[in-house]
Parts: sequence; structure tokens; C-alpha cells
Amino acid sequence: MPSHAKSSLEAGLIALKQGNYQTAIAQLEPIASSQSNATASLQAQVGLVMAYARTGEVSKAIAISQNLIESNNPQVQEWATRALEHLTKRKKPDQESKNVETGFVTFDNSTPDSTPVTPPVTPTLEEPNDQVIETKSDDTPAMVPLARLKATVATPLPPPTTPLNGFMGSVTRTQAKLFGVIYWRQAQRAKAWQPLHKPKLIPLRLLTAGTFIALFWLIRAILKLAMGFINQTLVKLPYLEPLQLLYRDPTKLLLIVLVILIGLSPWLLDLLLAKFYGQREFSKDVLNVHSREAVRVLQRCCQQRHWPLPKLRILPMAAPIILTYGSLPRNARIVVSQGLLQQLADDEIATIYATQLGHIAHWDFAVMSLLLLVTLPTYQLYQQVSKWGDKISGIWRSPLTILASLIYGVWCLLTGTGLWLSRLRLYYSDRVAAEITGNPNALIRALLKIAIGIAADIEKQEHTSWQLESLNLLTPVSHQQSLSLGTIASNLSFESFLKWDTANPYRRWFTINNSHPLIGDRLERLCQIARHWHLDTEVHFSSEASKVKRQSFLLQIAPWLGIPLGLLFAALVWLTWQLAFALKFLNLKWIYEDWSFITGCLLIGFSIGTVMRINPFFPDIKPATVQTDNSLPNLLSDPSALPIDSNSVRLVGKLLGRQGTSNSLAQDLILQSSAGLVKLHHISWLGQSVNHQDMIGRQIIVTGWFRRGATPWIDIQTLETQSGKTIHSPHPIWSIFLAVAAQAWGAYVFLTG
Repeated sequence: MPSHAKSSLEAGLIALKQGNYQTAIAQLEPIASSQSNATASLQAQVGLVMAYARTGEVSKAIAISQNLIESNNPQVQEWATRALEHLTKRKKPDQESKNVETGFVTFDNSTPDSTPVTPPVTPTLEEPNDQVIETKSDDTPAMVPLARLKATVATPLPPPTTPLNGFMGSVTRTQAKLFGVIYWRQAQRAKAWQPLHKPKLIPLRLLTAGTFIALFWLIRAILKLAMGFINQTLVKLPYLEPLQLLYRDPTKLLLIVLVILIGLSPWLLDLLLAKFYGQREFSKDVLNVHSREAVRVLQRCCQQRHWPLPKLRILPMAAPIILTYGSLPRNARIVVSQGLLQQLADDEIATIYATQLGHIAHWDFAVMSLLLLVTLPTYQLYQQVSKWGDKISGIWRSPLTILASLIYGVWCLLTGTGLWLSRLRLYYSDRVAAEITGNPNALIRALLKIAIGIAADIEKQEHTSWQLESLNLLTPVSHQQSLSLGTIASNLSFESFLKWDTANPYRRWFTINNSHPLIGDRLERLCQIARHWHLDTEVHFSSEASKVKRQSFLLQIAPWLGIPLGLLFAALVWLTWQLAFALKFLNLKWIYEDWSFITGCLLIGFSIGTVMRINPFFPDIKPATVQTDNSLPNLLSDPSALPIDSNSVRLVGKLLGRQGTSNSLAQDLILQSSAGLVKLHHISWLGQSVNHQDMIGRQIIVTGWFRRGATPWIDIQTLETQSGKTIHSPHPIWSIFLAVAAQAWGAYVFLTG
């Protein structure tokens, strides 16, 4: 194939992936009509069918499908037959759908040449078959661009009122790769099923109460710190006196305020989400257009429990999310994004709504609503201060940057009080959804498609939106765990990627600071429910556990293991001192009467553990052993990997992330490589002439250490542009500094008491 034709095919397929359908049509039409390469022509024609269907030009899509039916390739014939069948059925529903009020608004992040709000139809891909499709063409690279379509090519077609979930028909796994779509088994649902055993709700109840207590004590500590700081400042300033009110204990008043906020949370969150997120009311009739089953599930479940139907809301977001808030079942709100309705099928939408009913039934949504009510204003303040910082230059920008970072840190602390509850409650809600609908396989597909949709939104916007980050705690799937999972499908099967989540014996240790449980673990539990009802499963995990050396794990947690060892050392020191004092050999008891030396021992233990881990954690990166983009799928699919394995990598791609003050801590840095998205960890270093934000949006080379954990990431050593500008990220130096600081502090406390 001529190079210009190949580039046009690639450009067309990329435009199709990004939703720029008019651009895709312009690029693909010449290739489709060309006779120079049959394989490229077929690929272009398939892309045109998708593009025409999504822009509403059904007649043109039908004409090309009829042409594809005459192809000599049997797989193409089968696909075209299925496509033609569904496109023909669409004409009448399309006309009817024009009279339906959707209540949708255009996405803020839509591109100028993309058609507004076209919902996706997820292809139905069944009948696994490992046969290889052969072609007589010598130009095999022409088939590569289709693999780059990844998940978003599989997004459903318009219009919102006509779910065409069978558009792709029943095709083989190899066909799925040929046409650049995701392979879905479309495992069936239970037609009659026995109720599951009632789960033990005591852990969830205790954790819900514990989350409220943790949030209360954290806010109390922040208040007391702020009150003390204000009074100390007033004391030092001339002619001013401290406020006596700020010396009072805020405990009782704070407790009363939090209880009142829980009661008012539905209406207060209505105001916040409407003002800052564009939330709108969403009628049951419009939901019925997208998913009749979802409406039936809501009505049946609420009727059985004597609840009023939850108030429905919608957010004009392309990313697929859903969340529930309220204080009581009678004032609960279920909020769905426009992207979720577009990217999920009828039965999948129903299962996701059923998970929200699980949150209401278990009452965990009340505390999570309070948490959302506290964190949203904090995040909005952080965002506003960041905007001020971007507008101001000179000496005042640094204070605003520091202030924005401090507010972001407070937001992280407040969010951190709900991490455990956020993880645990999803297991319970998944179980409720499977039991209500009898369709655990649809929920499996829904969770995977949500991850795909979130990753596609991040790729399209080229950063993690503030809506996604601020609402992350209440969403079904985390935006961070969606990065690699949602973009790896064209290079790796879901089972291979998620094997780490189900087989690694130490996997749960790496979710301590995660807001969501491991996706693979959730899917495996849903598969167990499906097998209990004698159903085939949407994903197939092997039951074998991976073997991981215990020494590797102990080295991984060495800094934290040093803390109990430091406590043991403190006990030995205390016994030695007591013995020496009793024998009148040495009298140092007066120094250690306050027991503060224990803190010193803990810090020393942490320091020793950190030093022991530095060399294995940051080995020398040698050109002979460095791994490139092609190795990334293998690194992601290794179920026995631990972060301590420290694979040296050198990857090429585009640096994504937020611009400006809001990303001063480098909290949103993502590498968009040919194998998918990967989270990057960077530590800014004073004195560098180039800032990491100067590289956002540019092609870069990342050198560093790949780590496989609950969320795969890369610790950066260097970021390098094509022009030769380089940024160093001093992870090893920072670890040494942390170890030395802990050692010095611990020694000071140990010796001075």
C-alpha cells in the first residue's frame, strides 16, 4: 500500500475512534473506493459503515453493507449481513425517536466536527474461534490501524432511542480483532434463579459507623488546628486580641452540624451538582427509552420494599458514571451520566441501576452523601484557587500554588476517611444487583465498559477531568483503575490483564489507599454467582494462584515492617534500662520517664526498612535490559509481579495531564502509549529549567521503573522530548532523604526523651 494511503487509513480509523465521524468519512472514502489493496479497502468500508451509522446516514451505511455482502471473505460477509439486518430495522425506530424528548445537552468536551450526542451500540461478539484469517495481500501492516481502534470503536451507534446492541452480530474472536472491536461473549442471564444466601451486613454497618466517626474526628482536628493558628496569629499581631470563641471545644457543635448535614444532604447536593456539574432532572420516560429493564427493576424493587421511586437525575458528562445520594430511601437520588446511557446496553444499564438500589438498601449511601457534601466544596475551592493561580503571574503565583496544594491535600485527607467503606460497599451492591436482575454477566460487561468509557474520555480530553476526580469516590469504577484496563483490550484480553487481581496472593495489600476494590476480584465474585446459577460466565479466570516469593513481599513492605520491629527494639531497650537501673549500673531513667523514646524507635525502624528497600526498588537502568512499548502487555499480564520487581522501561508516547496550578503536584500525569494508558509518578525537583507541565500534550520518551500493583504505574527517572529537553525525577534521592530525615528525627527523640 502506498504510504499516503496507509496514513489516510490510519488517520480515518483514529478519527473514527475519537468520534470525529465527518473527518473519518473524508479519510476513508478514497481508500474504500480504491482497488489497489483489497484488505485496506475492506477495512475502510467497515469503518464507513460505522461512521455513516453514527452520523445518521443510514442509507449510505446500508449501501456499503450490501456491497460487503458480495465480498469473497466469509467473515466479512457474515458481519455485513448482521449489520445490514440491524441497519434496516433502524429506519422506523429512528423516525419515531425524533419525537422523543431526551433532555440531553451537548458534551462540553465534544469536538467541533463530531456529531452531537450519539449513543453507542455495543457489538455482540460470540462463538469463540481461534482460526486465523488469511489474506493473499503482502501488505500485512495495513491491518494494524484497526487494532488501534481499541474499545471506543466498539461504542454503540445512534440514536439514543434505538438500542442496536446486536449491530455487529455474532462474530468470532478473530473477526473482532480484524474489525477493531472488543470481543464480548454475551453470556446469558438466568431465567429462573434461587435467591442467594443473605450476606453478613455487620462488617458493612460497623464500617459505615466507623467512617462517620473518622470523618468527624478529622474535621474536628482540622478545625482545632485552624482555630489555634488564628489565635496564635492574633496574639503576635499588635493591637489585636485572640478570639475567646476559638478557644472553645468544637466537638458538640460539630457533631450536631454533621447530623443536620446528613438530613439536608439530598437538597444541598442537588444545589451543588446543579450549579457546578450541570445536573438536570431526568424523567422515568426518558430512561425507559434507553433501558426498559432499568425502569422495571426500579419499580419492582421499590414496590417490594415500599419505597417511593428514587428521584432520577442526569449529568451532561461523556464519561460513564452513576452515583446515589440522600439520607433516607424516600429522598434518595440516582444520578447517571449521559455517557453511561450511551455506552451500555439495556440489560447492562439495568444492572448498574440495581447496584444503586443496593446502596440504598444497605444505608451506606447516607454517610457517603455526607462525605460528598464535605468534599465537593473543598474540591471546588481548590479548583477556584488554581484558576486564580493560573491568571496571576509573578510573585503572587507561588503563594496561590502552595495554597491550592494545601487545599488539595485537605481534600485527599477528607476523601481518605471513606476509602474502606467505598471499597467494601461495592461488593455488597454487586451482589444485590446480580440477585435483583439475575444477570451477573451483564454487570460484568457493564463494569468493563464503564472502565473503557472513562479511559476514552481521559484520552479525548487529554487529562482527568475535575468532575471525574471529585466524584470518583461514589462511582462504580475508579478513574485510575480504568486507565490501563480501559485501553489494553486491543493488545491483551481482559482475563490476562485481570489475572493479577484474582491470583496474586498479596494483591489486597496494595488496595489500602485505593478508593475501589480490584475489578478482577469483583468480576470473579460475579462469576461465582453465575456458576451458582449454572450459567456460562462472561469472563473466564483460572483457579490457580500465582507463586510469589515471600521474601519479595517482605522487602516490598520493609519500611512498614520496620515499625513493629522498632517497637520490639523499644521494648528491649526498656528492659535493658530497667535492669541496669536495678543493678545501679546506669541511671538514665529520668530521660525516658515519658515513654517518648518509643516514637524514636519507630522512626528509626521505618528508616532502616526504607534504606533496605532503596536499591531493589530503584535498580540501575541499563540499555541492555530496558523494555519498550511492545513489552507493556506482558508486564501488565504477569500475575506474580509486585511493585518491588522494578522492571526498567523506556516507553514512547504522549504526555497527558491537567495544565496549570491544579497539577502543580504532578497528580495527573498519564502516558498515552501505543499499548494503552499508564499512570506516571513524578517528583518535582527545584532548580530544573524545564517543568513537567511544559511537556504536557507533547510526544515524550519516559524512562523509569514499571510497577504492577492494584493500579499499574511508572516511577519516572527521566522525561525527554524529541527536541532533547529532559526532566529528572529524583525518586531514589527522595527515598534517601526520607530515610535520613526519619533516622535523624528518631535519634533526636530517642536521645532527648
